[in-house]
Amino acid sequence: MNSHPTVAATAVPQDAEDKPDVVRLTDVRRHFGKTAALDGVSLSVRKGEILGLIGRSGAGKSTLIRCLNGLERPDSGRVLIEGRDIAGVSEKQLQPLRRKIGMIFQHFNLLSAKTVEENVALPLKIEGLPKAARFKRAAELLDLVGLSEKAKAYPSALSGGQKQRVGIARALAARPALLLSDEATSALDPETTHAILALLKDINKKLDLTILLITHEMEVVRNIADRVVVIDGGRIVEEGAVWSVFANPQSVTTRSLLSTIRPQLPDHIAKKLRQSPDGEAILSVDLAGPHASSPLLADLSAELPNAFRLIHGGIDHIQEQPVARFFIGVPDPSRLTPVLQFLKGRSARVEVLGYDARPV
Repeated sequence: MNSHPTVAATAVPQDAEDKPDVVRLTDVRRHFGKTAALDGVSLSVRKGEILGLIGRSGAGKSTLIRCLNGLERPDSGRVLIEGRDIAGVSEKQLQPLRRKIGMIFQHFNLLSAKTVEENVALPLKIEGLPKAARFKRAAELLDLVGLSEKAKAYPSALSGGQKQRVGIARALAARPALLLSDEATSALDPETTHAILALLKDINKKLDLTILLITHEMEVVRNIADRVVVIDGGRIVEEGAVWSVFANPQSVTTRSLLSTIRPQLPDHIAKKLRQSPDGEAILSVDLAGPHASSPLLADLSAELPNAFRLIHGGIDHIQEQPVARFFIGVPDPSRLTPVLQFLKGRSARVEVLGYDARPV
């Protein structure tokens, strides 16, 4: 499906469910006037997990972030960080809890008048750590993100990718339990995005750090997340393991968000389709797991010679799981039922998209 390289993403370990929840939201609601920004959101993020939260602009992502870091108070519901409900505490009680949450931003938010090491050390200065201790920690983190040689530089001398590495180091300064990534790669080019995602995955493994990725880009989720949650209109409309959701998206929103990175029926064919059953039947065929790597089309051709033609499609690998999507045409109406029966017998998800009276 995608010809460019991707960051290796492993499936969620089998013992992941035994790990404690770092984040747990229960029936969180937040209204602005009559508009429901969050409408009964419940989700959890386990220790060491990378969870992708995806949705269009206005879906409720920003409000959810602000509820997580205490900048917004929900109208109702619970927001637990490591078991502590931050929704009901005072501002004074909230301050130490906020230090458990690191934030990286789309536009970096670095202080231009401070050096790289001073930017990284800033949260520790606010916390009251001695200068030697905070600069020692800054040096460790700059080494972690590969920017030790830039410690004395100012942000204006850095590239976008380097600025984001500084932002990541700063977010880790206070040893947070949770790292929030708010559209952190949206302002970066594809190559730099790939490098930043690889860095986040590496940090996740080394530190067993819980990461919540807030994004509108399915490619970001595809590359490094263990699970994905899709939000629309302030509600969660779909969630699950990344490979499973990508292989079989259930909601209209998810299918729309995936349309840019999953094979789609070519427009010149899609525009000619009609629902009256005459002409060539056009089918979508989706498979995941071992079924996706089987010689399905070769077996179909052997079983039913000349019954179909391949139009478009391919095989991808997500979380080490093969995920396949094909579009085929069945010109002869009498062959359609046997083709459907064969494909469904091989655990394929098949949909007749319509009929093309003038196949090309």
